[in-house]
Amino acid sequence: MTQEVEMKEAQALSNTVSSASLPSTLQHLKEIASLIETGAYAKEVRRIVRAVRLTIMLRRKLKAATLSAFLNFALAPGSEAHSKLSSYLPKEDDRDMDVDTASSAAQGPKHSLPDIEIYCYLLVLIFLIDQKRYDEAKACSSASIARLKNINRRTVDILASRLYFYYSYSHELTNSLAEIRGNLLALHRMATLRRDELGQETLLNLLLRNYLHYNLYDQAEKLRSKAPRFEAHSNQQFCRYLFYLGKIRTIQLEYTDAKESLLQAARKAPVAARGFRIQCNKWAIIVRLLLGEIPERTVFMQKGMKKALTPYFELTNAVRIGDLELFRTVAEKFSGTFSSDRTNNLIVRLRHNVIRTGLRNISISYSRISLSDVAKKLRLDSDNPIADAESIVAKAIRDGAIDATIDHANGWMISKETGDIYSTNEPQIAFHSRIAFCLNMHNEAIKALRFPPNSHKEKESAEKRRERQQQEQELAKHIAEEEDDDDF
Repeated sequence: MTQEVEMKEAQALSNTVSSASLPSTLQHLKEIASLIETGAYAKEVRRIVRAVRLTIMLRRKLKAATLSAFLNFALAPGSEAHSKLSSYLPKEDDRDMDVDTASSAAQGPKHSLPDIEIYCYLLVLIFLIDQKRYDEAKACSSASIARLKNINRRTVDILASRLYFYYSYSHELTNSLAEIRGNLLALHRMATLRRDELGQETLLNLLLRNYLHYNLYDQAEKLRSKAPRFEAHSNQQFCRYLFYLGKIRTIQLEYTDAKESLLQAARKAPVAARGFRIQCNKWAIIVRLLLGEIPERTVFMQKGMKKALTPYFELTNAVRIGDLELFRTVAEKFSGTFSSDRTNNLIVRLRHNVIRTGLRNISISYSRISLSDVAKKLRLDSDNPIADAESIVAKAIRDGAIDATIDHANGWMISKETGDIYSTNEPQIAFHSRIAFCLNMHNEAIKALRFPPNSHKEKESAEKRRERQQQEQELAKHIAEEEDDDDF
């Protein structure tokens, strides 16, 4: 009995020692603040980027007591920023704090850097959104944007871009996106004048999302066409831009450009951004159907997407068969899904493609068929199906969808014999498109190569090389761990 008690006490002691040896959330935040401070003084933006990545990893561990202690460490008590941010945090017992919370205020220096202040705003804003206190998050984001307008530092640009995103996101959660459209335009103008290219990317995407949220596609296209263009700095922002561009092109009936943009956005998106990739694939599937293409089955069987793409798989099957009745059934069955995805208008456009596909199958199967049989096979439910079938066949012949003629006297559709496709230019066109795609991807990969500044002038010492390799290993480890926590 005594041995069991001693073993339990020893195990409890070992657990307390091991938990004490692990760094607390507050200690991690202090290290991130130190990293931001070093990056601000050295004007190294990559350190700020790393600090943001580390913050995303700690997102689920943030608590009110920890944040309050960090504010006492990072900001001077009584300052405007400290008092404003502390008002958003609830008062909790000291028991909920980390081990070193009580002594943090006495030990930590009070930073006067604006980078640290903006980082504090970002931390509190993320905490409020995660706690679903959207009204307070909305007020906090507005206060952070007002503070940002008075700061013009390149090291703040990374943190500012995240604040812009959460500023728009908090208003979207409270259904008040229209209120901030003017502010976003003013911020975009300010970022352009300050040559803040990352801020311009972020704000342009937020403005496009704002316009598309209210179906203002013409205004979104005018803004996109007149906005300054430059090389993309953030892969995530570039993916978002391609997605919004694809949606605009789809509504404007420019299906070829829309398909290219949507597929490129889906390819470039991180694996962890599953929801974003699902949306890209949904729109890309519909665009390919509108172009007369049938997506491969592997598109619908991607890992983690099978359930979400099931309505679009059944829709594709109806279009492939050319069955108008099945198409109506699928459209009614998944009308709620299509409405939430905002693809209802595109589904209506697909009706003509279903009829054309069915007509193409008929022309291949029959060398001669009456127009009344064509109407029955297409399941046309109009008052005069034969006249409708005749007009549909005539339009398909004019557009080149089928190679046939109409015998108006006898009411027949006469199909011509199909020739050898390899005697035409279609194989050459297909090979040309594949080669062009590979060349474009090769050029993009070369453009994406990055090298440290002055690498051709300065020779790296062995110590610096070891330090750099260690930092790269740590960063790779953090990226691997944050796949589940990263918010795209």
